[in-house]
Amino acid sequence: MSDASESKSKGSELRETIVVIIEALLIALVFRTFLYQPFSIPTASLQPTLMIGDYVIASKFTWGYGRYSFPLGLIPFNGRIFGREPNRGDIAVFLPVPQSDIYIKRVIGLPGDRIQMIGGILNINGEPVEREFIERGTDTDSFGTSIPVMVYEETLPNGVSHRIHEISDNGPLDNTQEYVVPAGHYFMMGDNRDRSQDSRVLSAVGYVPAGNLIGKGEARFFSIEDNAPPWQIWQWPAKVRWDRMFQSIY
Repeated sequence: MSDASESKSKGSELRETIVVIIEALLIALVFRTFLYQPFSIPTASLQPTLMIGDYVIASKFTWGYGRYSFPLGLIPFNGRIFGREPNRGDIAVFLPVPQSDIYIKRVIGLPGDRIQMIGGILNINGEPVEREFIERGTDTDSFGTSIPVMVYEETLPNGVSHRIHEISDNGPLDNTQEYVVPAGHYFMMGDNRDRSQDSRVLSAVGYVPAGNLIGKGEARFFSIEDNAPPWQIWQWPAKVRWDRMFQSIY
């Protein structure tokens, strides 16, 4: 083969490789934008449901698409298109107002709801939400600080049950004003009630516009202790929580 022929062959192979890489990137972009997106859990705010070091997948299509469903919010429009509205008890990935870090919390209040904490008890539309004591436990935050907690099973008005952690019933967010959720907005709370900055803090999170929803949390696909980077495979035998892999978060 002449030098010219060999050079032409290598050039063709290079072009084919570039095309394959571009196609793979486009497929990944479409998958992430329109179907599913992975997220890691860096804080204790949704413990015990989601622990620090859990990795979850969120569906982008269940609730339709808003501006922040797309990378960097580059397509500016208000509201949402397609999909259904969130249900009470769903776990939402969203951007608060003003937009900063991505949050993941549980949908507690729907548009028009009245939400209030009274003595550590969640009240929705004037009615206390049922909670049942399960056990005493321990909660550890992202700084490694562990404290004793009470573990309760909370059952929302639509029948959705989940466990919550309470350090006490007299914390700063255990007795609040009554919040009235505006139209087109949602009220979010963490399951770790005394270690969650959520919609109860109006200046930091507040009511979340429907357009700021990114996706609905669906399942854990990976979990590792101490929030160790998952690419450090040598740590897996000691740190991976195999019993939390590939499970629904409901």
